[in-house]
Amino acid sequence: MELKRVVITGLGALTPIGNDVATTWENAKNGVSGAGPITHFDAGLFKTQFACEVKGFDPAEHFDRKKARQLDLYAMYALTAANEAIEDAGLENEEGVDKNRVGVIFAAGIGGLHTFEEEAGYYAMHKDNGPKYNPFFIPKMIADIAAGQISIDHGFRGPNFATVSACASSNNALVDAFNYIRLGMADAIVAGGAEAAIYPAGVGGFNSMKALSTRNDTPETASRPMSGSRDGFVIGEGAAALVLEELEHAKARGAKIYAEVAGGGLSADAYHITATHPEGLGATLVMENALRDAGMKPEDIDYINLHGTSTPVGDLSEAKAIKKVFGDHAYKMNLSSTKSMTGHLLGAAGALEAIMTVKAVTDDIVPPTINHEEGDNDPEIDYDMNWTFNKAQKREINAALSNTFGFGGHNAALIIKKYKD
Repeated sequence: MELKRVVITGLGALTPIGNDVATTWENAKNGVSGAGPITHFDAGLFKTQFACEVKGFDPAEHFDRKKARQLDLYAMYALTAANEAIEDAGLENEEGVDKNRVGVIFAAGIGGLHTFEEEAGYYAMHKDNGPKYNPFFIPKMIADIAAGQISIDHGFRGPNFATVSACASSNNALVDAFNYIRLGMADAIVAGGAEAAIYPAGVGGFNSMKALSTRNDTPETASRPMSGSRDGFVIGEGAAALVLEELEHAKARGAKIYAEVAGGGLSADAYHITATHPEGLGATLVMENALRDAGMKPEDIDYINLHGTSTPVGDLSEAKAIKKVFGDHAYKMNLSSTKSMTGHLLGAAGALEAIMTVKAVTDDIVPPTINHEEGDNDPEIDYDMNWTFNKAQKREINAALSNTFGFGGHNAALIIKKYKD
């Protein structure tokens, strides 16, 4: 069976550094930090009092009151990003589009955490009078509902489900979408992820694990991947969506093509419930799998968008894995972590970083890893590798790889290359 080629025809984003793709990318190129004091709740007694929140988002501008009552914030983010990507791709045009063959695979690492908190608190207040829950409690909370809502709104009746693999979730969704399309099971799929976990349970839970940075005095510099003083990730929120489409289908309807998906890889660390393998075994394997799937050699990759969360263990294991996979070529590539600007969007991280990777490939610009100070080095990290610290760099990028690694040892990698007919 000959596998079909898969291209990217639509992009959508709602992020801590921009409420659309164009603004997000412009701010990423310019090294803008999205971190600041938490406004979603009073975090004064928490170890971490800052996050990378979405700014200036008004649900009333996107949803009527009836619809808004049915949606957790994470699903609102998902629908907003998906709508941008769908419009960008022109999928709403019935001509040339069989909606029975358009799917939605949309991820969340957690799902409707705010809804769960609200309902749990309501029950605690009223439990003596018997349980009373909002009838929308379950359908607002569950992690698959964003995919369902997108398909309902747009009439897409193709493959429809959610992927949940912690911080690898939305990269997992993209790999799944890629495979469904190249196997001929769909013409196009809206794939991505959303998360809105900047609430007491999310921040408190990650604090209890000592996973978050506690740099409360200077939150804008807290996410500092590959720096010696990194002390944890900065939690972020938002959504990102991409339209993946079979090449001939896209050409037949005259769609613009951003880039081509060359390959995807999946693996497991099989090591620990939260920590990455110290030698990066799972990270090594997933990059090797992606290269093999794409039929590429290590030297074909010009740029890696790192998982790069700014955690002491995670960054180091990824740096080791890159040297194992790429050898001498590791010194010829550009590497950067856009989480230094956006924070860590958990289940939405992979999709957002895939968009950053697409834009890097199309524009031949590597976005920076910000917040690295001269001399702030980790003795175990090789600084002869080009981590693209603090300033974007112009270079030809024919192919790029995007890494994501999640709690539970889940790993996903996607390779994106310039489209050539």
